[in-house]
Amino acid sequence: MGGKQLKLRTKFIATEGVKEYRETIPTCVNEDDVVLEIGCEWGTTTEILARHCREVIAIDVSDDCIERARQRHPDLRFELLDGFDVQAALALGKRFTKVYIDISGLSGYRSLLDVICLLTMYATVLRPQAIVIKSGGLKHFLRQSVAWKSA
Repeated sequence: MGGKQLKLRTKFIATEGVKEYRETIPTCVNEDDVVLEIGCEWGTTTEILARHCREVIAIDVSDDCIERARQRHPDLRFELLDGFDVQAALALGKRFTKVYIDISGLSGYRSLLDVICLLTMYATVLRPQAIVIKSGGLKHFLRQSVAWKSA
């Protein structure tokens, strides 16, 4: 069974809270990156990401959020898309090197399965170098986890 698992090269970074989520940007994002931001709300994090990368495309499922983000940041690209529709993200036609995910409802322990499915979908379809996700539940789970290594 050892060699048949899905082997992903994407690095997953779990953060808790908006402050910590945004603190990752200067360390994780560089001027060559093309970033997909999932759950952009009003575009505040999008604007921060844009200062550190070559290109950022931000998506949200809310028409109101996208309209407000476009008004606040007319120089940035915002698209109305469901973050759980990885095929729609693929159809954007970009080779995303980093993905940032801040979707409401992904922070509790009850959402861990959804978080893992979302991370796996984006890692296998878009194959970014890293995915940063705001999920306190995932961060706490990972702190208590250890990958066993056989002798």
